[in-house]
Amino acid sequence: MNSFRFVLCAICVTLIAVSHGPSLAQETPKKPAVKRDEPFQVLDRILAIVNDSVITERELEERIGAVNKQLEKQGTPLPAQEILSRQLLERLIIEALHLQHAKEVGLKLEDQELDRALQRIAQDNKMTVTELRDNLAKDGVGFVKFRDEIKREMTIARVRENAVETRVTVAESEVDTELAQQAARPQGEAEFLAAHILVRIPEQATGEELQARQKRADDALVALKKGTDFGQVSATFSDAQEALTGGSLGWRSAAKLPTIFVETLQNMAKGEISPVLKSGNGFHIVKLLDKRGQGAAQTVTQTHARHILIKVKDSHSEAEAKQRILQLKNRIDNGADFAEIAKAFSEDLSAAKGGDLDWLYPGDTVPEFDRTMNSLQPKQISEPFLTNFGWHIVQVLDRRNAEISAERGRVAARLGLRQRKADEAYQQWLLQLRDSAYVEYRTEEN
Repeated sequence: MNSFRFVLCAICVTLIAVSHGPSLAQETPKKPAVKRDEPFQVLDRILAIVNDSVITERELEERIGAVNKQLEKQGTPLPAQEILSRQLLERLIIEALHLQHAKEVGLKLEDQELDRALQRIAQDNKMTVTELRDNLAKDGVGFVKFRDEIKREMTIARVRENAVETRVTVAESEVDTELAQQAARPQGEAEFLAAHILVRIPEQATGEELQARQKRADDALVALKKGTDFGQVSATFSDAQEALTGGSLGWRSAAKLPTIFVETLQNMAKGEISPVLKSGNGFHIVKLLDKRGQGAAQTVTQTHARHILIKVKDSHSEAEAKQRILQLKNRIDNGADFAEIAKAFSEDLSAAKGGDLDWLYPGDTVPEFDRTMNSLQPKQISEPFLTNFGWHIVQVLDRRNAEISAERGRVAARLGLRQRKADEAYQQWLLQLRDSAYVEYRTEEN
């Protein structure tokens, strides 16, 4: 049950931690026609009109309750509720704009995609979808609402992918430059675990707005220097998507971080907090939590694995694919040779080699496959599990530590640059999305 609660918390955090635009953004003068009926207003007061949709008091209260529970579970002191309310209203506005954009461009999730996502959530919690439904009910969470929230999260992620990530390109000359910069760094290519606070600057900000944003960042730094918990300061002041999860960026190589961060972090000690840094999109404060991979050649753990795949496709449904993989697993458990079963039944290109995937680097496969594979000991065979490709059984044959080759280093540099450029492009796209929206606040109405 503990792992179940952990995954639910992670989902909740993902839902609330959508990047959002500046609270001081300018609204466009056009005002859409919004039909409202008075009885609905009495029951659930409108707090904001966002183009042709509304955000209600009930929505905000539900989000505040979820965030407060999450911050308490993280052990993060709660920020002032008035400030949290303003932050979360802005996030709801940005989520609404994402969903409107999805509708405008015809982006729609198929029911099958959503069903597979729910199946993976259940698997991560080591239970069936039925058991997931029952456990949600015990926690007072309706399955229909839970499903709708997952759909909302997936749609927002798809909007980002459609609007930004598919359009990002990295030239070979950029990779050459990045590798040269890595080689020139005195400590070699390091990875940083950092936390971040962002005070965003609106597009075409006036001098007054810029001064107000600078003061906000300065106030955040003063609070940190007084010893206030970083997570609490992040939740109170930050406009970053990680604001409500302590501001942590996770482990990132220098290639995946803005240059202004790398130049600051590489000269910081563990636990140190930077001064206020200014970039094109805002004011930043970073805290170095840890760093690794300095000085010596980097090594990674490779896994030699083989698998069997039964695809979900028109010729057989997901239920039929699952039944087939269960039958194959039963045959292997009863002594059938894994490689021979793979050659005869697997629907992957590796079938001809008995399902052999050769030596895999971390991240070579999709996250669900990686997680399952990494949980196994050498010679151990997994239970059937689902990914976007279909139903799998994987066996780990061996593991080894290997230095990152020059070719692999080039691939890593390219991926890092792509992530950095995608992050920057997404922030700019968000500013444009927010600034071009019509938003009318009704928070003072009774």
